[in-house]
Parts: sequence; C-alpha cells; structure tokens
Amino acid sequence: MKSDIEIAQEAKLEPIVKIAEKLGLTEDDIELYGKYKAKIAAHVWDRIKDRPDGKLILVTAINPTPAGEGKTTTTVGLGDALSRLGKKTVIALREPSLGPSFGVKGGAAGGGYAQVVPMEDINLHFTGDLHAITTAHNLLAAMIDNHIHQGNELGIDPRRVVWRRVVDLNDRALRKVVIGLGGPAQGVPRETGFDITVASEIMAILCLASDLMDLKERFNRILIGYTYDQKPVYARDLKAAGAMTVLMKDAIKPNLVQTLEHTPAFVHGGPFANIAHGTNSILADKIALKLADYVVTEAGFGADLGAEKFFNVVCRFAGFKPSAVVIVATVRALKYNGGVPRAELNKENLEALEKGFANLEKHIENIGKFGLPAVVAINRFPTDTEAELNKLRELIEATGAEFALSEVWAKGGEGGIELAQKVLKVLEEKPANFRYLYDLEMPIKQKIETIAREIYGADGVVFTADAEKTLAKFEEMGFGNMPVIMAKTQYSLSDDPNKLGRPTGFTITVRELRASVGAGFIVAITGDIMTMPGLPKRPAAEVIDIDADGKITGLF
Repeated sequence: MKSDIEIAQEAKLEPIVKIAEKLGLTEDDIELYGKYKAKIAAHVWDRIKDRPDGKLILVTAINPTPAGEGKTTTTVGLGDALSRLGKKTVIALREPSLGPSFGVKGGAAGGGYAQVVPMEDINLHFTGDLHAITTAHNLLAAMIDNHIHQGNELGIDPRRVVWRRVVDLNDRALRKVVIGLGGPAQGVPRETGFDITVASEIMAILCLASDLMDLKERFNRILIGYTYDQKPVYARDLKAAGAMTVLMKDAIKPNLVQTLEHTPAFVHGGPFANIAHGTNSILADKIALKLADYVVTEAGFGADLGAEKFFNVVCRFAGFKPSAVVIVATVRALKYNGGVPRAELNKENLEALEKGFANLEKHIENIGKFGLPAVVAINRFPTDTEAELNKLRELIEATGAEFALSEVWAKGGEGGIELAQKVLKVLEEKPANFRYLYDLEMPIKQKIETIAREIYGADGVVFTADAEKTLAKFEEMGFGNMPVIMAKTQYSLSDDPNKLGRPTGFTITVRELRASVGAGFIVAITGDIMTMPGLPKRPAAEVIDIDADGKITGLF
C-alpha cells in the first residue's frame, strides 16, 4: 500500500472552480488561493441563508487508542460514498495543526484513498488561517504587556494576567517562560507561557462566531486578567478587538477543497477537543447545510468529548439539529480496551473483544441521550477475523444500533457504500428527536455533575478548594449561564487515562476552572491537560523533506 502522501500526489484534482460549481457557486462566489484551494466569499451567505438545511451527520468515535480508529478517514469515505450514491454531499473538517504534523500524531486530512486534497497544503500553511489566529492572539498579548509598561492605567496585576501567548508548533520549552527581563526599557518582568495555537481562545471564537461582527464582539469579551483589586479586565478595555478582527478578516471565511473523488470539502478551524469544543467552524457547517442535501462533519476524540460538546455547545450556539451519528470503532481498538497489549492485537481474541465492547456500548447509549440514532462504522483491518466481526455484529445489534463495515482507507468511497446505505436507512426510518443534556440555567457545578454522571458514568465530581473558589467567583461575575467544556483525557471515559473500557466506581476531580468569555463557555479542567505538547524523541520533522522540484516527502 502506498503512503498517504504518495496517493495524494498521484491524484488528479479538479480545479476548485469546478468543485464550487457542484454546489451552485460561481467564480465570483469564491476567492482563489491557487488552482485547488479557495475561500467562500462573505456575500454568499446572504444569498443562500433562507434555503432549507440539509441533513447533518456527525462522525464521532470510541475513546482513542494506540491501535487507531480512523475517524477522519471514515468521515471522508462516507462523504465520497454518499456522492457515489447520487447524493449532493459536503464534508466539513477541522484544519490540521503544524504541531502534530511535525510531531508524532500526523495530520488531519484522512488517509489512504479517503483523503482531502491538496494534502500537503492542508497539512502545512494551507490558506494562512492558523497564522492569522496566532498573530491576533499575540497582538492582544503584546498590547497587555505594553499597557502595563506604559503606566498601567487600568491597574492590571501582572501576577493575574491569564492571557498567554501561542505558537503553532510543539515546543515544551515554552510552556513556562519569564518575559520583560533586561531592565526598564524591556517591559515589566512577569511569568507567562505559550500554548499551541489550536488551544487559543481565538481559535474557539473563530469556530463559534456567526459572522465578522460577531467575531469582533466576542473578541471584546475576552477575559485577559484581573486588576490589583481583583476586578476583571477584558480585551475591550485595551481597545484591541478592532485590530484583532482586521487580522482575521480572511481567516473567518471557510476554505473549500475536495476529496480524492472530488466531493466538495470545507476545511475550516481546528480547536482542541479537550480544552475547547473540537469541531470545525459553525460558519462552514451553516453554509454547507444550505448548499448540500447531506453534510458529514466530525468531532474530535471520542464521543465523550467531541460529540458531547458538539451537541451541548456548537449546536446550541448555531441552532443545528443533527439527524444521525456515526460512531467509528475498530476490532483492534476494542480488544485494546479489553486488556490486550498492543503487540498482540493481531491475534483473534473474542473474550477481549466482548470485554472491550463495553466502551462502544457506553458511547452508543450516550448518543441516545441526545435523542439521536447511531450507526456504528467498523473500520476494517486485514487482521480482523470473521469470527471477531460476527461477534461484534451480534453485540452491536443487541443495542439497537445499526452496523456497517467500512473499508474506505483501502477502497475510497466504494468501501463506504454499505455505511452510506445504513446511514440513509437510519435517516429515513429513525427520525431524530434532538435535545440537549442540560439547561443553561443550571448552576455551573450542576452542569459539570450532569456531564460526569450521564456521559462518563462517574459516581460524582470532586472540586478542589481552588476550583470551588473560582466557581463562586464566576457565578458572581455573571458567567453562570454559559455551557461547560470539560477538559479531560481523551483516552478514558474517566479522568484517568489508564482506566480503559467502561470504568465504574470512579469520581471526576475538577482541579481548575477557566472562563473563555469570548468563546462563551466555561472550561472545567480535570487531570493533566496539556495545552503545549512536546516533540517526541524522533519527531516526524526528521523525515519530512523536499527535493529540487518542490516535491515533498515524509509527510505521512
């Protein structure tokens, strides 16, 4: 099997103008970034906003494992399969971050014969959105430190500045830094640090904003720190939002690309799925729903993180009503959840499969709590035995969910026909009755407890003394009616990454709370959540190269 980049480089792409035509868009409706990339012009929404919405299909997964699940690959393959069946379809994905691309995880453009292209562009600088986010974020940081240096009229306490800096790379050396050293001319010394760009609140705001003016208003609301008498200070107090919005004027426009099979794909925004909501932009989804009959989008990590946030946060802000959910799993990953070491996953093990199935079963139950039908997509591996697949089919059918094998990695859209047919069947026979898990009027603590109990299966939630104190302060500041983003390990339903399968008898510990006021949510931090990853001992960057003709190698 060829590598992802070899497959992508051998593909014959259609000019992006032709892809736009499939959606009823003219050349005047798009802004070209070369021959195969474009942004959707701002005026398009005004023309299409009154059209009825298509069907929104969310692709999620079991808790991720080292065995791999293939969520993005399944998303792309499902979209291609629906197109093969004659359905007008758009795929909506997040933009990859340079950090994972040069680190260990790899990009986020799918894999095998189910990819979005041009793959190298999408995984690298693309249309510059992440650079714009980085610059807008760091402009606010620079204005904060300049204000303190220039006399500090607002009385900002340098020890209570909560706005850090960002860079779109994995660089552990920047997690904690001291700035302003070198004497009075260099500013006021203080401790701060860097996060990776996709963890920036600017990224979350981009993906939740309804238009450019909403983006600016959200920038105004960003909480940057506190005064010496512990009063909140916002970006509006520094008059920063206008300039930040100028930097984002193009980044807010969704990007249009294509799959290997020429299905239109919107790739726009990419917030972390643990520290933020982990889905592409509302704008991309809104436009896609007006232009296509079926929109296939995905949510980051497992359904306990990405899907829960998509339903409770994204759908609430955007007014979306999803029609169906696809849950991606593999036999290998389920056996891993059943206790099989990674080195032995190729061996048939029905007992471990049944034990690990408990993880998938919980995710199926959770989707039902939102009133949505589920289709389980088993991403087939060559090592899966017929006995294992039959056993898994029996287990899934007992839950009432639909089941389909997916071979899109090896066969592209052709390998997703069965999955697409099952999704269409569910859309026709099992109408959705979408509902939120909690009301916004609930106190913050009760929202957190509801998510922990209903979605994770926890017995309860423990709040540290610092978290309790912050909780009371946020309620007092008027933040109590915001939805909650749980920052939790993606590897377990609990807050302990080592508790695989479907753990019971555990509690969730909330150690810290943060207010992303511009984005419009409260972040509850559990466990050790990393907002600035580090590079591995052998980073992917070591094998990425380019030749004299400009051909890139080593990029997956």
